[in-house]
Formats: sequence, C-alpha cells, structure tokens
Amino acid sequence: MINGLFSPGSIAVAGASRDRRAVGRRILDALVEGPFEGPVYAINPAATHVGSVPAHPSLSAIGKPVDLVVVAVPAKLVHEVVAEAADVGAGHVVVVSAGFAESGDEGRAAQDELAALVAERGMRMVGPNCLGVLATDPEVNMNASFAPEMPPVGNFGLASQSGALGIAIIELARRLGLGLSNFVSLGNQADITVSDLIEFWGTDPATGAGLLYLESFTDPARFRQVATETSRQLPLVMVKSGTTSAGSRAASSHTAALAGSDTAVEALLEQSGVIRAASLEHMFGIARILCSQPRPKGRRAAVVTNSGGPGVLCVDALLRANYSVEPLSDEASAELARQLPAAASVGNPIDMLAAAGAAAYRDVTEAVLSLDEVDVLIVIYTPIGLEDDEAVAQAISDGVAAARAKGADGVVLASVVGGEGQHSEPQANGEAGGREVIPTFAFPEDLAPLLGPIGDYCDWLARDLGRVGEPEGCDTEEALRIVTEALSQRGEGWLTVAEARAVLDAVGINLNAGRVVVSAAEARAAADGIGYPVAVTVASTGIVHKSDVGGVHLNLATADEVAKAYQAVSSLTEGTDARLDGALVGAMEDGIELFLGVDRDASFGPLIGFGLGGTSVEVLDDVAFRLAPLTDRDAHDQVRSIRGWKLLAGHRGAPPVDAEAIEDLLARISALVVAVDGIAELDINPFFARPDGVVATDVRILIKEPGR
Repeated sequence: MINGLFSPGSIAVAGASRDRRAVGRRILDALVEGPFEGPVYAINPAATHVGSVPAHPSLSAIGKPVDLVVVAVPAKLVHEVVAEAADVGAGHVVVVSAGFAESGDEGRAAQDELAALVAERGMRMVGPNCLGVLATDPEVNMNASFAPEMPPVGNFGLASQSGALGIAIIELARRLGLGLSNFVSLGNQADITVSDLIEFWGTDPATGAGLLYLESFTDPARFRQVATETSRQLPLVMVKSGTTSAGSRAASSHTAALAGSDTAVEALLEQSGVIRAASLEHMFGIARILCSQPRPKGRRAAVVTNSGGPGVLCVDALLRANYSVEPLSDEASAELARQLPAAASVGNPIDMLAAAGAAAYRDVTEAVLSLDEVDVLIVIYTPIGLEDDEAVAQAISDGVAAARAKGADGVVLASVVGGEGQHSEPQANGEAGGREVIPTFAFPEDLAPLLGPIGDYCDWLARDLGRVGEPEGCDTEEALRIVTEALSQRGEGWLTVAEARAVLDAVGINLNAGRVVVSAAEARAAADGIGYPVAVTVASTGIVHKSDVGGVHLNLATADEVAKAYQAVSSLTEGTDARLDGALVGAMEDGIELFLGVDRDASFGPLIGFGLGGTSVEVLDDVAFRLAPLTDRDAHDQVRSIRGWKLLAGHRGAPPVDAEAIEDLLARISALVVAVDGIAELDINPFFARPDGVVATDVRILIKEPGR
C-alpha cells in the first residue's frame, strides 16, 4: 500500500534551485506556503539556503530521517539521488524529472533501471515525468506539486496521467468549490500506478470518491480487479482520452471490424463499475452531484417548473437516460392541485405557470420531494422578472430542508435557466451549521446526462458480481492441442473449417450436423446422410465474407442442387492465392440469427462481442462487448444489453429464445479464449437461438503465436 505517500513526517526536495521558475523551487515554495505540517529540506550543493529554507549539499547531509523525497534533478542524476533517498530511509520518492520512457528507447532503459532500484530497495515511486502529489489533510497539508494553491479539504481523490491537465483540474475543482482529499500526477507510472491509487482510496477514510483522467492503462487486468473491488465501496469517475483511432486497419473478421479502439476501454469500465464521463465538464458535473446528494434509490423522476418548454426538454433528456417520468398518484396530484392555480398542470412535469413565486416553489418542492414515488426531483426556474431570483433559490432550499426533516432522501437538482452557480441551504437533519448543496445548472437538459451514469452505477451496485467458472464438458485442453498442432504444422493463419469446428466441439458448443467434403460425390453423400434441406458453403481460409463472393448456397433440396453448389464454390479460389479445403455441407437451421466473436486486444486481452448476426452484422452494429474472463453476471448482462434483446425475449407473441443457452455459449467461448492464448480472432456468424437452445453453423478462427 502507499498510505505513507500522503502522510510523510518530513520532505526533502532534491534539485531545489534558487531560480524561482525552476521545477524544484516551485515545489519547495508550494510546500512552504502550504504550509506543510513538518520539516522541509532543500537539497542544493551550490547554495546555503533556498528562499527561507536552509539548503543541504545532499540527502545524507541532513542528518535526520526523511520520509518523502521529491526529485527534480536532470535525468542522468536521478538514479543516484533515488539510491541516496533509500539510504536515508525514505519510503517514497516523487520523480518529477523528465527524460525517461517518454523520450525514447534510451530513456525507457533508464526508467526500467530506476524501477528495478526502487523495487530492490523496498521503496515506492511516483513518476518519473510527473508534476507531483498533494494531500489536504489538515494534519499534513502537503502541496508537493505545481498546483499554485491548495484546493479546499474534501472527499474526492484525483489522479491524472497528464500532469499539466491535472493541475488545471485542481484549479477548476477549487473554483467549483469541490474539495479534494489527495492528488497524484501519475506520470509514466513506472512503479505506482493508477491501480495502486484506487486500491489506496478504497481504504482511505478521507476519500469518498475518485476522479481519474487517463490516457492509457499499464495493466488492465489488475485495474479491473482493483477497480471492481473499490467501486463497491466508493464511486470512481473517469475521463479517458484517445477514444478514436487515428488510423484504420483492414479488418479480417466481423469482430475486428466492430471492435473499435475504445471498445475494450468501454467494456473494462462497465464491468468494473467505473462511471465514465464524456468530458472534464461532465466529470465535474457528476462529481458535484455525488458529493452533495444521496445516491438515487431508483429511476423515478419528477420535474417541477414554471415554464412548459424547459420542463419538456428535461423530461425528454431523462427518458433518454433511462429514467421514468410517470404521472403522480391521484392523491399526490390532488394535494398539488390544492396548492396551485387551477390552470397549473399537476401531472408530471408539474407546471406551476410563469407567475409562480417563491412560496409556490417552497411548498411544491417540499411536497414532491416528500413523495415515496419520487427518487429524483428536478426543479427548474425560468426567470421572467416577476420574482427575485435569490428569493426563489432560497425557497427551493427551504422546501428541500423541510422535506429532509420528514425523512425524504431523494436526489434534488436545480436548473436556473440561463443562470450559473449552485445554491446552499440547511441540511434536513437539523444539525447546527450543516448545509446541503443543491447542484444547479444553466440548462435543464444538461442534468439527465449526468444522472444517467450515476443511475447505471447504482444499478451495478445492486447486482451481484457473479463468478467465473468453466462449464461442464468444456475441454479446453483438447482445444489447445488442436491450435498448437496447427501452429506447429502451418504457422499463423486461419484454422481450416474442420479444425475450427473441432475446437468448438471440444468446448461443448452445439454445432449443426455437417461435414467438409472435397468432391461433388462426397457432397451428395453428406447431404443424403444429413437430410434435406442443406447448405453448402465454401471451405477456404482465404475467403473472409463468403456470401459476398457466392460462397454460400442455402436450402438445397436435392442431390443435384448440392452437386451444382459444390462445383460453384470449388471454383471461387481459382486464380487467387486463397487455398481451397473443399466445402462444408451442413444442416439448415432456423431461429434468430446471432453473432459471437472474439478479438484479442494486445493490451486488454480477449474482447468478446455478442449481438444480432447474419450478413448485415456490421451494418446493424448491434453488438455488446465484454472482456474475458466473463462472470455469469457478465454473460447475463451482455445478452440483455443489445437493442435486439426484445426480439430474443419474445416479440409480438413469438416465444422467447433460450437466453440461458446463449449465456452458456458465452461462458464456453470465454473459457476457451482464456485457456488458449493462440486464438487471436474468432467469429461464430451466424448461430441460431431458439426456445430449445442454440446451434452454431459457421465459425472462423485466426491463430497466432501467443504473445503476438
């Protein structure tokens, strides 16, 4: 753990220059101006003092233990300084010096040596190439960073992979009145990573939520484990940059085409319970709600307004965010009708009319927030010059306080149309001096995009995490043998149709009756044995989209049709480099066409996609992705997260398909690709879902040497 990083008893700054613009000097001044609650030492062999701080020529010359060393010397001197920090007993170092992995191969080698030194000496290191750390605990009050001012004390931890942006985020948080517990500029993450920080937040009583700005993941598997555990205790909100691809690659399978550059990140965060923010503004909007309001217990929303237009805009946005805005109960509507003019609307939204003043806002806010049928209350005020704006704001505050006094625990957000800021009011629990902040936004449609991710997080919290298990009859060792043998015989490339079907058969996946044949006579015999009608498809590792080139012939009812189909597909590779392995004669199947695929991401591992299938899978783009290994909960949610779930659940009187069989198929594929590293891509398209189970008909598997 890294607890000591945020509670050092003493700090030394190596590279503390007398030049006020220098890196080391700026951090030294920040510590002194904090002021840090402990001794601060300046290390400068060419000076007797730096500012008001006596300078020492080296760490060892201090003659006293040092807990934390901030290193701001040229890159070539960093290794020596860190080694000396270990000699004087420092448990943590913060290396702000640049010139390491970010600068090329030579810098990468130097960074690896530095990380090895830190590990060998039992220290922990932030950086290199970072802009420092801070902790707001009044007993520590440490600003060992470039932040010009300490942010207010609060319960948000903050981590940023971009140092400069992290400092800007701190300043923005300070202007918004959001207090921080601690901040880390992660830099190159040669030792302490974002996962270490998240793990610390989960044990830190001062941190109630974590804000993250990341550009990449050093260890996605560990991030998933740590973030999943921590998210059960406190919310994590992340902005991830680099969501689009600067270029494109030729997709060799449906899965590769569908799995864009950001798909794995989205799956990782969704499975880990991390709230994803679309922007820094979005992240702070979510943070403002999380730090001031209870978590919503449900998605039942009510809207109170003095203008119909903003109310409708808000309702539309809430519905898009999967919140319900239903008419209030007859009893509640009758009570509101007694409080409002006859022309007012007491449905939902509750339109109090333009003339509504402070008294109406106070009474209606209290009444609606007190209803058991409301989880989230949005109060909209459109100034029209008939009422003092501050009086209305105070009235809303008073209404919330009165409802809180009755035990109301719903979320309250406000919108002063065209206005800014946030308003405060006494807490409902009646504690002396206590205040509750009502986050207030300029436009009512801005609230739902913030509530949506918070609601999704609460839904995630309410679910069990599930477990990872290998389904019965899933022989991954046999699948591994098939792939290993193919690699040794032919090297990397596509498995033959027969080999790919054998892999699925090994892990217990139900396949349609079928046989690969190499002549028209064999095709006739195979069809006779299977029973008509049958399908004939080309068996070639070089043809990706078989239907596009006439390589798929369906509903063949006679032996002559089968023979003709074989002749047609066997000629498709003539004049090309594609190898012909024959044709697959298979039983025709019915049901809903679905797709399942795998793309092994170099950083994130196997990414499993599921959705509506067939020839238009890429056009429909109705595919949900999850990272392997899948828990049974992951598989359950993945099946139900596609837009086409309504078709599977039974549409217009059709019987529902066997969803558990689809989940079992996902579990078997997950176990397969976790156990067999050589599977780089996999497509099952289509497989058919029916009320009595699933059956796969077409599979392609690309194999590569593990680690490539």
